[in-house]
Amino acid sequence: MRAVISVVGCDSVGIIAQVSKGCADCGVNILDISQTVLQNYFTMIMITDIDKINVPFTEFVDRMASLGKKLNLEIHAMHEDIFNAMHRI
Repeated sequence: MRAVISVVGCDSVGIIAQVSKGCADCGVNILDISQTVLQNYFTMIMITDIDKINVPFTEFVDRMASLGKKLNLEIHAMHEDIFNAMHRI
């Protein structure tokens, strides 16, 4: 199973490192990552493997959101099935 994680906010040093650590702490493996800085705005989307997640997925979602608040970012983690359902016509 996979999850999609999006990160948006003002650019600062260490965003990728801290989000990656948050994933690793929960046993979530990053499969693909794309990030860019548009003027001062940092944007990133990650595709992750959650097969070996070591906490309930809802707790992982809450941890990522909490990390976002700590870093003054918006971090959203969404199960791939939900993401796909939201983007179907």
